Amino acid sequence: MFDLVAGFVNTQAMTALLDLGVIEKLSERPMTLDQLSVVLGADRDRLQVLLRAGVALDLLRQRRGGIYALTRKGAVLPNVPGLADMISHHAVLYRDLSDPAAFFKNPQDTELAAFWPYVFGAGAATDPQTAERYSNLMSESQSMVAEETLAAFDFKGIKHLMDIGGGQGAFLKRVVAKHKKLRCTLFDLPAVVADAQVPRAITPQGGSFRDDPLPEGADAISLIRVLYDHNDETVLALLRKAHQALPASGTLLISEPMLTGSRATDVYFATYTLAMGTGKTRSPAEITELLKAAGFANVQHHKTMRPFITSVLSATKDI
Repeated sequence: MFDLVAGFVNTQAMTALLDLGVIEKLSERPMTLDQLSVVLGADRDRLQVLLRAGVALDLLRQRRGGIYALTRKGAVLPNVPGLADMISHHAVLYRDLSDPAAFFKNPQDTELAAFWPYVFGAGAATDPQTAERYSNLMSESQSMVAEETLAAFDFKGIKHLMDIGGGQGAFLKRVVAKHKKLRCTLFDLPAVVADAQVPRAITPQGGSFRDDPLPEGADAISLIRVLYDHNDETVLALLRKAHQALPASGTLLISEPMLTGSRATDVYFATYTLAMGTGKTRSPAEITELLKAAGFANVQHHKTMRPFITSVLSATKDI
C-alpha cells in the first residue's frame, strides 16, 4: 500500500532529476553534492534530499568520498530516444489528475486533449509547431514499439505496406531496414508528412483517415498506436476504410498497448487515453470484435516479449 501511495512522489523525484539537469550533468562525469549544487545553482540541502531519493530509486549511486554517479538504470534516461521527453510531458497528465475523483466521475475538459489535438481531425493539427511536437514525440518513442512488432509479426509474403497515422515514418524506417524489398506508403496528415525524411522505399502521402478515403494498392495496412487514440465510432469507421482499401485476403496489422490486467495497461494507458478525451485502451477481445464488425476475419494475437510496450494483432480481409 505504501508503494502505491508513494508512487507519485517517486515519479516527481525522477522528473526533478531530469528537469534540474542532475541526470545530464552526471552523464558527463560523476560529481559531488557541492559540485552539483554550484553547477545547477540549487540549494545544497534541498538538492541533497533529491540525490538521496535518486539513490533510493536506483537511478543514482553514491561512491566513496560522496561522489554521485548514474546507475545502469539512470544511464537509460538520457540515452533512450524520446524517454526524457515522454517523462517531462506527463506534467500535463498530472495536472488533469489533480482532482482524481472528479476526473473519474464525469467527463472533463483536459489539458492533455489540447496537447494531442490531432485526434480531433486534420483541422486540429494544421499548425506546423503542433504537428512537429506530435511527430517528434511519437517518432522518438516508436523504436521499442517497432522492435516488439517486428519480432512478433512475420512480414513474409507482403509486397506493399501502408502505415496509417505513421507520423514521420519511424516505424516504416525500421520495417524497410529489415525487409529491403518491401514497398511502403506513409499516410498521415499533410502537416505531419511534409517534412518526413524517409528512404526511397517509402512514399509519403498526406491525408486524414477521418476525412479522406484511404489510398488503395497496398496488400497490407498497419495501424501502430492509432486505435487507442480514438473512440469506438472513429475506430470502426477507420477499420471499415482499411477493409475497403485492401485487396481480397489483404492483411491488417495492429500494434499498440492493450488491456492485459497489468498496471502498465489497465492503470497507466487506460487512464492516459481517457484523459485524451477521445482515447480508449482496449483489450485484444474488444479490438477483435471491432475487426469482425468491419469485415475482417482470421484475427490472430501475436505474442510480444514486453506487452507493457505493445501487443500485436493481425487480421485478413474477409472475401
